[in-house]
Amino acid sequence: MKVKKRHVLHPKKSYGQHFLRSEQTAARIAAALQRAAETGRVLEVGPGMGILTRQLLAHGEHYTTYAVEADPDMVAYLRRHLPQLGERLIEGDFLAFDPTTVWGEQPFCLIGNFPYNISTQILFRVLDFRRNIPEVVGMFQKEVADRVAALPGSRTYGITSVLLQAYYRAETLLTLEPGAFQPPPKVRSAVIRLTRKDGFELQCREETFRNLVKTSFNQRRKMLRNTLKEFFPAEQLHSDAFFEQRPEALSWADFERLGMAYEASL
Repeated sequence: MKVKKRHVLHPKKSYGQHFLRSEQTAARIAAALQRAAETGRVLEVGPGMGILTRQLLAHGEHYTTYAVEADPDMVAYLRRHLPQLGERLIEGDFLAFDPTTVWGEQPFCLIGNFPYNISTQILFRVLDFRRNIPEVVGMFQKEVADRVAALPGSRTYGITSVLLQAYYRAETLLTLEPGAFQPPPKVRSAVIRLTRKDGFELQCREETFRNLVKTSFNQRRKMLRNTLKEFFPAEQLHSDAFFEQRPEALSWADFERLGMAYEASL
C-alpha cells in the first residue's frame, strides 16, 4: 500500500521568510500594539504559517485582524488552518496593496514579521499611507531597525531615519537572536514600534523635504555646501556656517527648516 507523502511547507528565500519559533514572543509582539482598539483594524504583513496571526485573532473583541500574504502556498495553509480569517486573508504583495480599496480612508495599525528582503520598501509604503496608519509594530533585521531609530550623529543615521522620524516616533522594543527563527537568518533581528505624530504637517512641501534629504545623504561624507548647490546660491552656501555640516548631523527638523528656506527663496 502506498503511503501518501505529507506536504511540508518550508520557508522560501525568495519571499524573505524566517518564521518565528516562540508563541510567547509572538504574544509580546501582538501586545505591543497600543492603538489597535482605537482604529478597530489591524493588518498583518506576511503572516506565513500564522504564529503571530493567532495571537492577533485572540484580541478579536478589541479589533479585527486582516492579513496580506504573497506566497500562494502560505495562503492555502492559512485557509486550511485559520479559516476564521475568511475573506480577511488577502492574497497579494503588500507593496502593491492599496488599503483604501478595502477600508477607504479609515485608519488601521500595521504589524508583522516583515520579510527582510523588502523591509525598507515596506517602511516607505508606510510613509505613503501615513494618514491611514497611526501605528506600526514590526520585526526587522536589526540593522534596519537601528537605522529607523538612529539619532543624528549616529553611523546608522540616514535617509530612512530622517523621513520616518519626521512623521513617527520610533522605539526599539526587543532584540532577537537568529535562533529565534526557522530558518535562522544570518543577522540579529529587532522589533520596533512607530507611533505617528498626529496632527503633524511639514512646514515645507514634502517633495522639497524628500529631495533635500536624499540629495544630502547621497554623498553623506560631503558638507552640505557641496551637495546642495542646486537648492541654494553659492554665496549663501559659503557664507553661512550651517552649510559646513554633513547631513548626518542634521535632525529632521533641520531639514524641514532647509526646505522652508529654499521655498522662501523661490
